[in-house]
Amino acid sequence: MTTVAIIGAGAAGMFAAIQAAQAGAQVVVLESGRTPLAKVAIAGGGRCNVTHDCIDPVAFASAYPRGGRELRAAFAHFQARDCMQWFSRVGVALKTEPDGRVFPTSDDSATICDAIRREARSAGVVLRTQHRVRALSRLDHTYHIRLDHQEISADRVLLASGGARQGMALAEGLGHTIHDPVPALFTVRCRDPLLKDLAGIASTARVTVQAQDITREHCAEGPLLITHWGLSGPALLKASSWAARDLAQAGWKGTLTVDWCPEHHEHAVRQQLRDLRSQHPRKQVASLTFAGIPRRLWERLLARAGMSGAWATQSNGAIEGLVQTLRQCKLAITDKGPFREEFVVCGGVARKEIDWRRMESRLLPGLHVAGEALDQDGLTGGFNLQAAWTTGWIAGRAMAAPLG
Repeated sequence: MTTVAIIGAGAAGMFAAIQAAQAGAQVVVLESGRTPLAKVAIAGGGRCNVTHDCIDPVAFASAYPRGGRELRAAFAHFQARDCMQWFSRVGVALKTEPDGRVFPTSDDSATICDAIRREARSAGVVLRTQHRVRALSRLDHTYHIRLDHQEISADRVLLASGGARQGMALAEGLGHTIHDPVPALFTVRCRDPLLKDLAGIASTARVTVQAQDITREHCAEGPLLITHWGLSGPALLKASSWAARDLAQAGWKGTLTVDWCPEHHEHAVRQQLRDLRSQHPRKQVASLTFAGIPRRLWERLLARAGMSGAWATQSNGAIEGLVQTLRQCKLAITDKGPFREEFVVCGGVARKEIDWRRMESRLLPGLHVAGEALDQDGLTGGFNLQAAWTTGWIAGRAMAAPLG
């Protein structure tokens, strides 16, 4: 019987443990914390965004700023549809929301965590919490894992310790290249007067992020939320994910360009503003909002453009200034936002050093890597958990086989 040790009891580690044990391996999971699946428990605001409802592997893979090409091939083995079927088989009812996010119908992450723990127990997985791995070595085709007060051995090891640098260091100690982990989904701090006292206001926008002294731009569209510290919301989280490496390099400083009316072409915005002037000449410019922009935000944008008074008094030049303010509103990024949003990191074991058909090291037979310990990360919306399920499933199946 193949012996398997899994370092980390998160989504990837526990899912791999179930697959390996069900395929006949003897499996132990070593978790440094007190509770398995801790991040799963708080995912999706405690509702657990299990995956995203998309059956096209190419489209699904496009949601990964790093690792999309490799995951596209991995999804051929286990994708979102397979994930939903698996949870259905173990008694978890799921629902798909209009934006494609998939949650348990209970809206409670405990439903997901309980099902995984139950399946792991049923398969014979041994779970040891508060067991921190201090060192990992390989001798005579056997892996030796040193804990605080003991050492255990295994034929195969899975590194599924998440985005923490100390877990990745175990792979680095065995010769793997590590890309330093940095936050991949985060809000930003903006001290611009435009946003002052507008916390809680949201509007659909297209945002373009450019890190300081770096020419690359990263764009995303969707709801943009003004916060007490700056900006958040799906549009910002997506853009910051694509720009994560650049922003980290720049010390999380840069420029955010906001298009507050992304559903309209510039010429259409210009014409509609002129129509407001001709149709409502006596009305005050602040009394008529535009393109669904909330009133208080609209008033600030007008002030930034230097517009006030009645529509009849607005020159073509003034309207042109408002067009530019609406379409290219530049805000300075001074830092990343509070750590609460830093739920995902980019960085980890170099993708090219892993055989993604087995999630096995190309350097050391029997060493596998899954989940966030890899240099791969996805956008918000269930994509990161799906990467964990997929890489865990592949690794678990592969680890049950004896070493050749």
